[in-house]
Amino acid sequence: MQTSKVQIVENILSANDRIAEENQKALNSLGVTCMNIMASPGAGKTSVILKTIQHLAPKFRIAVIEGDTAPVTIDADKVSELDVPVTQINTAGNCHLDAMMVQKGIQHLDLQGIDLLIIENVGNLVCPASFRLGEHFNVVIASIPEGDDKPYKYPGIYQGIDALILNKSDLLPYIDFNQKYFRMGIQALNPGIPTFLLSCKTGEGFDSWIEWLSDRFAEK
Repeated sequence: MQTSKVQIVENILSANDRIAEENQKALNSLGVTCMNIMASPGAGKTSVILKTIQHLAPKFRIAVIEGDTAPVTIDADKVSELDVPVTQINTAGNCHLDAMMVQKGIQHLDLQGIDLLIIENVGNLVCPASFRLGEHFNVVIASIPEGDDKPYKYPGIYQGIDALILNKSDLLPYIDFNQKYFRMGIQALNPGIPTFLLSCKTGEGFDSWIEWLSDRFAEK
């Protein structure tokens, strides 16, 4: 029975990867770079996305896919207020987006002339790590209030990502967060990964983050 279960999981992931490849080919044909953002609930994914859009919008054209477990449009509405094309995917309680969902999301967006497609994955530190979506790179957002032990408790999410954001730096004076301990855990899982200490409230760190992100357009 265990072997059968493993085979089923492998089949699901294999099918997902095939669709993810189709998604990336479709994006490549349009000249669109795609970033998948993962984080736990409350880490500040939407806040970082909104600030990132505000920094990039004068130069780059952006679209967003919002993944949510419930049919509320709170985050999508905030993106829409910035005059950015956005579509929401309701996962009906599932803990992650998959390539098929993203394919449908892409079909609901007019990506002609779009430079960057941002996918806000479902808030979860486990499931999203296993499912490719067709993205060109992956970013995880951690936050100071979550604690400095997350890399040790959820190692899978930090492996193989392209950049890490440590959000809510303005709370460092008020929360017992050991940055050295946190970074040691990250470096053990993903040596040399670019890490950005940000605050959406004060704007700290966004210049470096935007510079790194802009360079990704040139690399594609």
